[in-house]
Amino acid sequence: MHGTRILDEADRLMTVCNSCRYCEGLCAVFPAMEMRRAFSNGDLNYLANLCHGCGACYTDCQFSPPHEFNVNVPQTLAVARAESYAAYAWPRAFAGSFARNGLVISLIAAFSVAAFIFGFAAFNDRQILLGVHADAGAFYKLMPHNAMAVLFGAVFLYAIAALVMGVRAFWRDIGEPVGMKTNIASLFQAMRDAGELRYLDGGGGGCFNEDDTPTDRRKIFHHLTFYGFGLCFAATCVATLYHYLFAREAPYAWWDLPVVLGTLGGIGLLIGPISLLAEKWKRDPVLVDAQRFGMDVAFIAMLFLTSLTGIALLLLRETSAMGPLLALHLGVVFALFVTMPYGKFVHGIYRYVALVRYAQEQRAIIGE
Repeated sequence: MHGTRILDEADRLMTVCNSCRYCEGLCAVFPAMEMRRAFSNGDLNYLANLCHGCGACYTDCQFSPPHEFNVNVPQTLAVARAESYAAYAWPRAFAGSFARNGLVISLIAAFSVAAFIFGFAAFNDRQILLGVHADAGAFYKLMPHNAMAVLFGAVFLYAIAALVMGVRAFWRDIGEPVGMKTNIASLFQAMRDAGELRYLDGGGGGCFNEDDTPTDRRKIFHHLTFYGFGLCFAATCVATLYHYLFAREAPYAWWDLPVVLGTLGGIGLLIGPISLLAEKWKRDPVLVDAQRFGMDVAFIAMLFLTSLTGIALLLLRETSAMGPLLALHLGVVFALFVTMPYGKFVHGIYRYVALVRYAQEQRAIIGE
């Protein structure tokens, strides 16, 4: 017994699948499963995070419902995967409340911080809040740069610390393969597999959604979301260098690198998240963890709102709407950071760690 119903069910399914092995060519889950005859909690959480939820094994399985064996690997591993986010979260006390009320908590945090910044600016000088500012340093008239840096630097460092602690617990639990150390080749192989979403294609056909016809839509929308987020993060890093190394203050011209990167990333974060949400509504309910749909929606919504408010701020930054829009954008960014370690954001990190483990195991088999 594993202590949770879903891990007991995952153990049962992996035992059945280990006896069949019909799906071993579909993704990384089944070759990793075949290396085990018994499954610890860590093994099952490893396999759950290695799963990309493409649904191909459910469609191909001869024992899927209504068969009496009731083998539903995608849904079972989706539930186990979501529970693993809470199991490894740090501090643990925060994970449960976010899983139950993710979107509500995110929105409350966003509007609370936005209201604080709005009130801070209005208290100091209402004319600045609603005025038109087009010169360098305009953003910092609403809120001093040092205050902004302290507030968002603190929440960003907290998010990083919580993520590191969660990943550390996950890596310890899934266990480093005996006699092996993490090597550069495995790290790069996992990076390539994650960057390409290699296992979100059901063995080559694509991802199964509302019917039995696989497509690459989810893969494309995941790419737009992931690389959009990456470009926005790069824009923030470049803007930080501009400020501290070259004494150039935001807002920047349309052709400056932070704006170009942020605009491209923002477009990706407008199209990707809303399209992923549409795909979620269309997916067959038998493939997904319906109870934690809200956790997914919260993360997607915050990414979308971050981009939407950022694009709106870019377009209207030389109008009187700049102050309220900046307050709202900063509130959404704050909420995104503070909820990162407890929502769907961690799935990308845990999946990468699982892919590193898988790459190590595969290299051990071929003797590299």
